[in-house]
Amino acid sequence: MVQISNVHEREFPVPAEEIGRLLDRAGATDDPLWPSPTWPPMRFDRPLGVGASGGHGSIRYRVTGYEPGRRVEFTFVAPTGIVGTHVLEVEPTGPDTSVLRHRLAGRLTGSMRLLWPLLVRTLHDTVLEHLLDNAEHALTGAVRSPYRYPLRARLAAASETCRVRAVPVPPEARLLHAWPGRRDLADAYAVRMPPGTSVLPLEWVDAVFQDPPAPVLALMRLRNRLVPLLGIERGDRSAFAPLRQTTNEVLLGTDAPHLDFRASVLVEPDGGGTTVTVATTAAVRTGARRIYLAVVKLVHPAVVRAMLRRAARRATAPGAVRRSATRG
Repeated sequence: MVQISNVHEREFPVPAEEIGRLLDRAGATDDPLWPSPTWPPMRFDRPLGVGASGGHGSIRYRVTGYEPGRRVEFTFVAPTGIVGTHVLEVEPTGPDTSVLRHRLAGRLTGSMRLLWPLLVRTLHDTVLEHLLDNAEHALTGAVRSPYRYPLRARLAAASETCRVRAVPVPPEARLLHAWPGRRDLADAYAVRMPPGTSVLPLEWVDAVFQDPPAPVLALMRLRNRLVPLLGIERGDRSAFAPLRQTTNEVLLGTDAPHLDFRASVLVEPDGGGTTVTVATTAAVRTGARRIYLAVVKLVHPAVVRAMLRRAARRATAPGAVRRSATRG
């Protein structure tokens, strides 16, 4: 039997009532404490109170104790791998000082007996220190010494929220579908973002196309060295200039002598987060350019995946600005 006990706490120069008001918003869409969008949000099936069931990501629990403004107790639900509870509580330490504390106590079961010391404890500690940083910022307007994420935690957070997948070109990409060009190439890649990330398509255009990863930049430089041999002009970032936009889509592209190109960035928020889709279509102008397009088709999926993944990781990185779920 493997028992664990884990405590994180921080004292703040504010009355307990101020921290209590933050605690009472745990699991809400405007939860000021939980470190989302870096990690999947804490959500429940009803307002915070005894009996509410939910969790964050694959970690599931239910509320088994609640004293408004003072204490919330959560009991883990199988198959989490922990039999026990975790508690968020506020304790006054003086007239104008108080402590926010998280306590975890339980017994490890199954694979969690191995995963806890190897990885989960590091992730747990990281989430709780980030939560305390959020509390400090909400209460004082600054964080005196922000917690530094360990490498394992950075990699795990990115893998939780930055999974890029191939999808059909969405019918909602109406600007792209309205383009009359032929479809010699047509594909789309999407990433699901947690609540708190941007829902503005122009911001995603900048994030995806204006600062690509170093390997993509290297490929672009190589492309510009080789294409003159095929009678194709060198490209620049003007190919990614916005042409048209709606409230949830931006159309980019250019018409070049060798190829017509359009890309759509579609942003679709809902109650559980936001789906960002980058869809591309292209048409060659002459048959001789099909050799060039054949090469593009080989590298294009990896390039788009890398660009979208980098943008998603930056949007969910520790310290990323939380966004409203509505467009401004």
